[in-house]
Amino acid sequence: MEKMHFYKLSGSGNDFIIIDNLNGEYPFDFFRGIVTKVTSRNNGVGADGLIILNKDDEVDFRWDFFNSDGSVAEMCGNGARCAGRIYSIISGKNSIVFKTIAGRIDAQINGDIVKVRLPDPTDYSEEIKLEIDGKFCRGSFINTGVPHFVVEVEDIESFPVKEIGNKIRFHNVFSPRGTNVNFVKYLGNDTIKVRTYERGVEDETLACGTGACASALVFGKRGLIADRANIITSGGERLSVYFKIEGEKFSNVYLEGRVRLICEGDIFLKELN
Repeated sequence: MEKMHFYKLSGSGNDFIIIDNLNGEYPFDFFRGIVTKVTSRNNGVGADGLIILNKDDEVDFRWDFFNSDGSVAEMCGNGARCAGRIYSIISGKNSIVFKTIAGRIDAQINGDIVKVRLPDPTDYSEEIKLEIDGKFCRGSFINTGVPHFVVEVEDIESFPVKEIGNKIRFHNVFSPRGTNVNFVKYLGNDTIKVRTYERGVEDETLACGTGACASALVFGKRGLIADRANIITSGGERLSVYFKIEGEKFSNVYLEGRVRLICEGDIFLKELN
């Protein structure tokens, strides 16, 4: 029976299936055809996304990243950290550069702590007002490799993230691509709690790396955070976001946190049919 090896990793509760395709055995369309099956939490391995490591002559590897609904994402912060750690295990390297649709990513691996530099953010809008169910919702927009809308909320623990996040994600203001949505509470001392509705997963996830960065940058622009943010995720784990803001320019954005290697095994391809 034909089988394919996989690794499953978690970056602060954001979990991914990663497949080493550095030998180029399988084409892009093959993975597009199986992604929803292998990421299914009932009939597959279960994950927020599928990451494929491909050979590249210019950098250590090039990835293909699929959300669990089968869509392709330009970037994923926690996915980048997970990809960096598994490539470090495979190659023995602790300093890695790889390609995503959003650009080149630098990763530094120190045991289970992985720090990645994201592409410089773009498309910042300080305030966007949306009408949701007859009420107005205000937030900020920024692209940290993928689009993010950031909303400050008071009662973050009981906030209906999935319900409101879904309505904002598909709001015509963000059409046709849609957006990820982050609900954030400022806790003081450069610390924020972030709950994220992820486009492509279509649900709240336990963490979102690009969302953590987007939220940190929005609060940094407001002057509430200096140059390093402490992020508390939905899953309770902590991330660090480093950044530099000069006027309207955002740069030197780094995401750092723990990555867990959960398991590895084989996917029996015929059983996916």
